[in-house]
Amino acid sequence: MQVTPTLKPVQVLRRGVAATPAPAPRWPIADVAALFELPFNDLIYRAQQVHREHFDANELQLSTLLSIKTGGCEEDCGYCPQSVHFDTGVEAGKLLDPAAVAAAARAAREQGASRFCMGAAWRAPKDRDIEKVAELVRVVKAEGLEACCTLGMLSDTQAHALKDAGLDYYNHNLDTAPEAYGRFISTRTYDDRLQTLRRVRDAGISVCCGGIVGMGESRGERAGLVAQIANLDPYPESVPINQLVQVEGTPLHGTEPLEPFEFVRTIAVARITMPKARVRLSAGRQQLGDAVQALCFLAGANSIFYGDKLLTTGNPDWVADQRLLGTLGIVAR
Repeated sequence: MQVTPTLKPVQVLRRGVAATPAPAPRWPIADVAALFELPFNDLIYRAQQVHREHFDANELQLSTLLSIKTGGCEEDCGYCPQSVHFDTGVEAGKLLDPAAVAAAARAAREQGASRFCMGAAWRAPKDRDIEKVAELVRVVKAEGLEACCTLGMLSDTQAHALKDAGLDYYNHNLDTAPEAYGRFISTRTYDDRLQTLRRVRDAGISVCCGGIVGMGESRGERAGLVAQIANLDPYPESVPINQLVQVEGTPLHGTEPLEPFEFVRTIAVARITMPKARVRLSAGRQQLGDAVQALCFLAGANSIFYGDKLLTTGNPDWVADQRLLGTLGIVAR
């Protein structure tokens, strides 16, 4: 079944003059929702076709994520154990020094990672923080790896400073659909996130932007999230899809888990709507298990976070990942 976007701009009359219509979205929400409703086999087949048009179907990009500044975040994101608003046992730490980051980057490279991502629990870093992170970016680049950061909201000057330091990617997730956002976060608006993405793009840094599923959102809201990301102009080079990792003490602990096939559907829809992006299995991969991960690769996922820890939550270890990739005949790079 072929789902074709219905691009029908509407003329709006103002004072008797036909105004220039706003560009229609590349992927109207209704069309994204229609993809979610396809029979599972049809959806996976279509996603695999799109995937093979743009990538080697048996190749996987490896990224490693390191928390360079843990805990103490002022945001109240309901899924996050690093928020000061929740008692999760995560203590605030200081920014890691360059030597520690260099050692972690070297180990990641030796285990096959091509991108090294650094996360810091800030709502918005101060300029003096950016100066220190810029040094860490240079350390990572010196190890021959692509560098990515996720630091919260950025100003224009901060984005350009990171670009000057050699930053390749900046991660800033939209998390969920606009209509669902207020249920999970009150300390930052959706537009705050979009503004940071614009600043990163304007600075010439590649964008990494995805979301979290399994937070109790509806299928329609998952479609809304994918549509928001897919209609960014241009859409992100990297799209991490996270499954909620429930942490005791956070408001979302105890949420009904997402049905695994629904997670696979989300991967497939992301692949179809963003054909040239790296779609990454991110948080929650440990809970998916090997069989569901294999289905995700079939659905178009072609990147994973690699290493035994993602910021503060667990991740499959290196040996388990090597065994799975070997079983599937997937070559990592």
